[in-house]
Amino acid sequence: MLFKVANIILDIQPQKGSLHSEAELTRALSKKLRIGPQYIHGLKIDKYSIDARKKPKLKGVYTVIADITQAIDTNTLKKANASIHTPKVYQFPNRNEPFSKRPLIIGSGPAGLFAAYVLAMNGHRPIVIEQGDEASIRRQKIQDFFKTGQFDSYSNIQFGEGGAGTFSDGKLNTGVKDKFLRKQFILETFVEHGADPSILYMNKPHVGTDYLIKIVENMRKTIIQAGGSYYFNTFFEKPIIQEGKIIGAKCLDLNNENAKIDIECDHLILAIGHSSRHTFESLYNSEVHMEAKAFAMGLRIEHPQEWINAAQYGFENLEYDFPSADYKLTYQASNGRGVYSFCMCPGGYVVNGASEEGRVVCNGMSLFARNSKNANSAIIATVTPEDFGNSSPLAGIDFQRKWEEMAYKIAGSDYSLPTQDYVNFRKDVTSSSVKESISDKAFFQRDIIESTCQNPLTDSPLKACLPKAIAEALVEGIDYFGGIIEGFNHPKARLIGVETRTSSPVRILRNEQGMSNIAGLYPSGEGAGYAGGIMSAAIDGIKTAENIVQ
Repeated sequence: MLFKVANIILDIQPQKGSLHSEAELTRALSKKLRIGPQYIHGLKIDKYSIDARKKPKLKGVYTVIADITQAIDTNTLKKANASIHTPKVYQFPNRNEPFSKRPLIIGSGPAGLFAAYVLAMNGHRPIVIEQGDEASIRRQKIQDFFKTGQFDSYSNIQFGEGGAGTFSDGKLNTGVKDKFLRKQFILETFVEHGADPSILYMNKPHVGTDYLIKIVENMRKTIIQAGGSYYFNTFFEKPIIQEGKIIGAKCLDLNNENAKIDIECDHLILAIGHSSRHTFESLYNSEVHMEAKAFAMGLRIEHPQEWINAAQYGFENLEYDFPSADYKLTYQASNGRGVYSFCMCPGGYVVNGASEEGRVVCNGMSLFARNSKNANSAIIATVTPEDFGNSSPLAGIDFQRKWEEMAYKIAGSDYSLPTQDYVNFRKDVTSSSVKESISDKAFFQRDIIESTCQNPLTDSPLKACLPKAIAEALVEGIDYFGGIIEGFNHPKARLIGVETRTSSPVRILRNEQGMSNIAGLYPSGEGAGYAGGIMSAAIDGIKTAENIVQ
């Protein structure tokens, strides 16, 4: 009989790495269940995390699934945090009749990709429209942009196959509750298409850009083999609406002098991503109901990864091969703004996420190995519609554009990103003093922290690309975080601006069936205002696909 057993805790021997062997886990399970190891078969790790609360002594915390061939009394099972395990799988709802017209999906990010995948695998032959390039061509264009500044507003860090999530850290953890097993289905689908199997059990799974590029390409091939279609370099211009109902989409063929294409459909999934500003404007002009929503903005900060490892694992463990450590930090500033770390990329890179001419925005990404010299994270503060200056549903977009234009200008108007070390940013923002949380250890003595950003950087006064209240809140927050992680508010900590694309500034309204005020139009994912990361967007894409078949 299969059992799931939680809270198996083992001391980590640093010289051996963090993950224990199957034999070690079997012995621990045998002791916990009070049975011989010969009765334990097919042991599999279900969840794993590192407990570093009593560093430098680290512990591995496991949940495992195993076939137990000896009877165990109820009291022992209860004490061992064990329960009978009945494997369950995600089930997509059946549809008794085929669609008269193929479902149309705008955008191939996580929401669009998984909506297309579940539709295709259940015989519904979706059409996917993507304004950018397929992933491999997109990657080359991005690398060329970093080197030459040659910019493509249709295919970049934000747009192209896989969406903005492809060029990110690829984090797959989410707080979304999911009794229908969509999360497990997403993880298993990623592994089937090339992700490392560790994402199935790691407490904070991540894929990495290098794997994501292959995964989205492999999933696209599966979708096409199942009857779906992809149209790259095809720009969604506006919906075709008749008597309050979707009847199609007007698109432009970017490979053919913007030739007009009309695609008929009865069901249109809008999985457009939070940088699809022209599309938001088009939908607003088409009287699709939407509203402005809060988001957050700030700067990206870089530190040597070994500083973060020391803080999280202890100095004594630095020489050993542990995963690059992460952090999650929050603070309430005196002006009422919430300040927090966002999209933390251990062993990652800062990247230029520009998607419009004359504007720049920064972001972070990691490869699966997370082995670059620096850790980076956005340090951001909340902004609300009251900050935007008017009551238009699109006011947040104008607000973002204003500060991205300033970042572009102060860095030289050549698609360089503006940068500044923390001590100078702090002096520009406030005259108050703070005791630096830097010890006299040689470990923290740095004259400069070099950025991992491959794009050109220009020393610039970063306060010029931030609202005053945001800049002040960031200084308070960074100083506070320096009391939690030694070195965080180091004078030479590297800041890069500006980070504005944390979440959508717009929410496209929808009802309980996931439909907007236009019949047949289904807003989905992060751009529509209903997700915040790869996993939650993918879940929302699946739910949207379920809605249109039901």
